[in-house]
Amino acid sequence: MVVRTYEQELSYIKQVSDVQYEVNMGFVPNMHVPGTFYVNDKLKDLLFEELQQHVARGEHGGFLPAVKQLANVAALPGIVKRSIALPDVHSGYGFAIGNVAAFDMKNPEAVVSPGGVGFDINCGVRLIRTNLSVADVEPLKEQLAQSLFDHIPVGVGSQGIIPTTAKDLEAALEMGMDWSLREGYSWAEDKEHCEEYGRMLNADPSKVSARAKKRGLPQMGTLGAGNHYAEIQVVEEIYDEAAARKMGVDVTGQVCIMIHSGSRGLGHQVATDALVEMEAAMARDGIATNDRQLACARISSKEGQNYLQAMACAANYAWVNRSSMTFLARQAFAKQFHRTPDDLDMAVVYDVSHNIAKVEEHDVDGQHMKLLVHRKGSTRAFPPHHPLIPVDYQLTGQPVLIGGTMGTCSYVLTGTEKGFRETFGSTCHGAGVSALGPPAVQGLHSAHAASNAIHQCSCYCCGGVLLMLANIRESIQGPALSEVTCPGDH
Repeated sequence: MVVRTYEQELSYIKQVSDVQYEVNMGFVPNMHVPGTFYVNDKLKDLLFEELQQHVARGEHGGFLPAVKQLANVAALPGIVKRSIALPDVHSGYGFAIGNVAAFDMKNPEAVVSPGGVGFDINCGVRLIRTNLSVADVEPLKEQLAQSLFDHIPVGVGSQGIIPTTAKDLEAALEMGMDWSLREGYSWAEDKEHCEEYGRMLNADPSKVSARAKKRGLPQMGTLGAGNHYAEIQVVEEIYDEAAARKMGVDVTGQVCIMIHSGSRGLGHQVATDALVEMEAAMARDGIATNDRQLACARISSKEGQNYLQAMACAANYAWVNRSSMTFLARQAFAKQFHRTPDDLDMAVVYDVSHNIAKVEEHDVDGQHMKLLVHRKGSTRAFPPHHPLIPVDYQLTGQPVLIGGTMGTCSYVLTGTEKGFRETFGSTCHGAGVSALGPPAVQGLHSAHAASNAIHQCSCYCCGGVLLMLANIRESIQGPALSEVTCPGDH
C-alpha cells in the first residue's frame, strides 16, 4: 500500500466551484469514476481535518475518512458517472453517510451493497401539518408532550402498542402502507404523499430471516433512539409562499409534527444477514473491494436479488412504522384538543426516505440508463414534472425534508432539475446527533454548528428553501421524545 503525505493526498482533490470538490482517479486504487462532494467553507474544514488526522495516524485505527470512503465506492464494479457526497457527509459503515452512487442495471458486473443503504433501512422523515397555532398549543404544552410520550414508545428496545401478529407482520412487509390503510392506521391520501406511495412492489417476505421478523414483530409503531425523534415544530419563516400553499404549511406560527424513524431491529438484521451472504458471494465471483465493509454482490445474482427483496420488505416496514406513529400522534392531538384528526387537518405533507436503493431512470452523459441508485443518509429530491412525484407537487417539485440536528431548525425544500442532473436527484438528510461518534462527526453535528452551513449547500444540490421549521420541543419538555441514548443507526 502506498503511503502518502497529507499534501500528496490533497493533490488528488480539486475545487471546481464554491461548494463542489472533485476527487480525481488514483486517490485510491481501482477507481472507475471520480468522486465529488458538496461542502461550503465551514464544512470543508471538517472533512479535510478528518483526512489529515487519518494520514497522521499512518492510516491505522479509527474510521476511514469520508473522502476515502467516497473514493472506495468509486471503485465498485458497475458504478456510473461519479461517487457523490452531499453536504452533511461523514464516515459510515462502508459508504460514507451522505454518499450517493448509481450502478448500471445492464452491466452484468454491477453490484448492490448493503453498506450503500445502511443498517436502518428506509430511515426517513415525515412531516404532518395541523391547523393549530402556537397560541393554541401553549396552554396545553405539558399535557401534549406527555400525551405524545404516552402514545409513541421511545428508546432502545422499546415495544409498540399497535397490535401485530406474525400474520400481520408478513402482510405489512409485503404491502407497506397498503396494510396500514387496510387496518385503519392510515388515511388514503397519506400514500399519495409518500415516496414509492409507501410500498416497494418487489418485497418478498420469504427473503427476510426469522431472526429479523422476531426483532421487528414487537417494534411496530416505535420511535427508537439515536438520532430519531418526534418533534412538535412551528413554521418560523416562509421563503416561497406559492409552494408553501401547495403543501398546506403557509402560515407563520403554524404547528407541525416531524417524525424521524426507520425499520428498527428488523432492518438492522436484514442488513446483517445480507453482509454474511455477500461475503461468500464475493469469494465465489471473484469480486474485490478496497474495504471489507463494502461487501457486495452482483445485482443479478441470487444474493443480490435476495437482498433487494428483503430490503424492500424492511422499507415497507419502515413506512408502516411511520404510519403507525402518525396514527398515534393524531390520537394524542385529538385527545388533547377534543377534535378529530381530520378537524385538525393532520395531513401528511410528505414522507422521504434516507437509506434505500431504488431502480430509477436517469440520463448519464447523454445516454438514458436504468440505474440502481444507492442513497445512504441522503434524501431523494426530484424536480417539477417528474412522473414519480405526486400530482399535488408536479409544479413545485418534490418536497424535501431536512431534519434539524437534535433541536435546531428543520427545513423544507423542493427538488430541482439541476439537482436531478448532477446528483441523481439527491440532497442531504440532516438529522444529526450531537456529541456522538468520532471527533469529526461531533464537529459536524454538534448543536447549531452545521445547521446554516448544511442549509446553504443543500440549496445548491436541491433547490431554494421553501420554509424553516423551528422546533418547540424544549418548551414542551415533559419526557423528551428524542432521547440521545446510542449512535445513529446508519
